[in-house]
Amino acid sequence: MKKNILSVITAGIWITVSEFLRNEFLFKNFWIDHFKSIGINFKTLPINGILWVIWSFLLAYMIFKMLQRFSIIETISLAWLFAFVMMWIVTYNLQVLPLKLLVVALPLSIIEVSIAGFIIKKGW
Repeated sequence: MKKNILSVITAGIWITVSEFLRNEFLFKNFWIDHFKSIGINFKTLPINGILWVIWSFLLAYMIFKMLQRFSIIETISLAWLFAFVMMWIVTYNLQVLPLKLLVVALPLSIIEVSIAGFIIKKGW
């Protein structure tokens, strides 16, 4: 039980760090420019960070629960689909998704979910 909790926490931390590095260091200027081009002011507020941390730990827990029923490949595929593809569909529908971003975000998100899945599977 303790090992399971620690692996979910470790995976949650991994996902949080991955999201933070990607969105604050790799893509922040891209997001700012994109939002400016559609007439919206892009803000980084503390509540946004808090919500990303919650999202990250919910994703880690979802991966943990899915691994109890599915193989690692099925879990990674389903978790990626539910966490990222659905988020991109929603943001595209809201007309705020910069499609050019997906060229880099797609492989990085698959790597992110894969590493989180292996962290939980190995019980780290």
